This record gives sequence, C-alpha cells and structure tokens, in this order.
Amino acid sequence: MRSRLAPSPTGAQHLGNARTHLIAFWATRHAGGELAFRIDDLDSPRVKRWAIDQAVEDIRWLGITWDGPVVLQSTHQTNYDVALKRLIESRDNLAYPCYCSRKDIVEAASAPHESSFRGEGPIYPGICSHFRVGESVDPREHYWRLRVRDHTIRFEDLVLGCQACNPADELGDFPITSKAGQVAYQLAVVVDDIQQEIDCVIRGNDLVASTFRQLELYDRLQHTPPRYAHVPLVRGLDGRRLAKRHGDTRLSHYRQRGVRPQQIVGWAAHSLGLIDRPEPCSAAELVDRFDWSKLPHDDTLIDPEAI
Repeated sequence: MRSRLAPSPTGAQHLGNARTHLIAFWATRHAGGELAFRIDDLDSPRVKRWAIDQAVEDIRWLGITWDGPVVLQSTHQTNYDVALKRLIESRDNLAYPCYCSRKDIVEAASAPHESSFRGEGPIYPGICSHFRVGESVDPREHYWRLRVRDHTIRFEDLVLGCQACNPADELGDFPITSKAGQVAYQLAVVVDDIQQEIDCVIRGNDLVASTFRQLELYDRLQHTPPRYAHVPLVRGLDGRRLAKRHGDTRLSHYRQRGVRPQQIVGWAAHSLGLIDRPEPCSAAELVDRFDWSKLPHDDTLIDPEAI
C-alpha cells in the first residue's frame, strides 16, 4: 500500500484535516505501506506561502511520520504538460476548448438539471462540445474540458462500499485547465498520483464526485486507478463545515493553548470508533488498532471548545 498526505495550503490545518491525516497514517502503517507527503499548491490565487510550512509543522506535531521528502505539486508542470497534450491532441476527441462563463452555463436555455452530488452546481450543457480535434482553436480566452462518456462507473470504497455514477448524466464534461492555461485540480491530482505511484487515496467524503471525474481521467490516460477511501468529515454542531463561526479549530491554535497532540489524537481515534474513550494517546500506538470496518459513514458533529 502506498498512500499520501496532500494538504492544500489555502489556510491553516484544522481538526477535520487532522483526523483525515491520521486516518491516512494509521491505515498505511497498519498495512505496512508507505506514506508520501505532497503539498497541493496549484490553487495559486488562494495559496498562502506560510500555510505550507505550517501544514508540515502541524502534521509532524500530531506524531505523523511519512516517507521521503515533502513534494510541492507546483514543481510537476512538465508532467502536467505531457498529460494535457495527450488529451487535447487525441484523435478520440477527448477534450475541447470551452469559452463559457459560469453565467453562460447557468443561463443556457438547454441547461440540464443540477448534479445529484451536493454542491456541484448545474451540469455543463455542452455548448462548446461541437469542437473536433484538428479544427482551429479560437484565440479568445478559453479553457479545456474533458468529454465524459455515457456509461456507469463503479468503484468499491473502503468506507462507503459500492459507489456508482453515470458521469454524463450526473456530472457533465469538466475543466482540465483554467482560462490561464494552468492545469485544473482533477487532472493535476491524477497525474501526481500516477507519478508518485499512489495506490490508495484517503480523503474526505465530499470528494466522491471528484473521484468519478478522476476515474474518467485514469481511463483516458490508460493507467490503473488507486483504491479509494472517502472518510467522514468533521462538522460543527450546526452540521455545517468547520469555519470561524464555530470558533478556532486550527491546530496551531490548540498548540498555542498548550493542548498536547496526544489529546487531539485521542479525540480523533475515539470519534472513529478505534478506542472506547477519548483518552490521550500517541499516533504511533494506535496503528495496530486501525480497522476500516469501525469507521462511521456519517460525519462527526463537534463542539471545538470541548476538545
């Protein structure tokens, strides 16, 4: 097993991030595998340079160890260029230039229903999909979309069980670059995971829709996809994702308050059903207790002040 930590440095790491990182650590070490550490820093307008160093510091503070150096996603541009060229120039018409704004998509008279995945918005109605490889590309500002197929994709999730989706009906064609020409998240993650030989991706259950898109990319790039585990999120007592309205849930905040990492680790393990009580313990001593079958499917609601 080879998995990875892949924090995004758009802000500080919080309790929810910590629990997902711990799951990746426990699962990988329990299987005797390797754990890579990659900083997903391609979201350049939102990336905060201080957050890169802080993410490494936070994760090390939790007692999580990894294998090899910390790698920055932004250093992989050559790999992205190769993959993009392959998709764009394929005779199978895998991708096409899109000139549509978000407003164009919402207002399109032929726009289909909203995606069945929460938060995904309207499905792209194919306004620009008439393009065929070999035609000249309009020099107007554009980005590239991947054509998805009208078929059912299935995968067996290590937490959620069998997942199925028809990407044409439920997701639609999706961007693989930005208008600035930068590779988009979905393609970047696939290229990175292929390059780093990741065979098990552990991440939050809000990314199931992304997984179906990425499975399309694995198939188009002719690579075997990894296994996936979509773990429950940590939310405030109101059921919403952790944010400032719930108080300060940053790991750096707990460190400054003098909270020991063992306390955070114990809370995380108890919330996942790995130990009976939320008692302080180190990350390393819980490796042998890890069990995928014990993890809950539902998200965890917490009062950050009670940690």
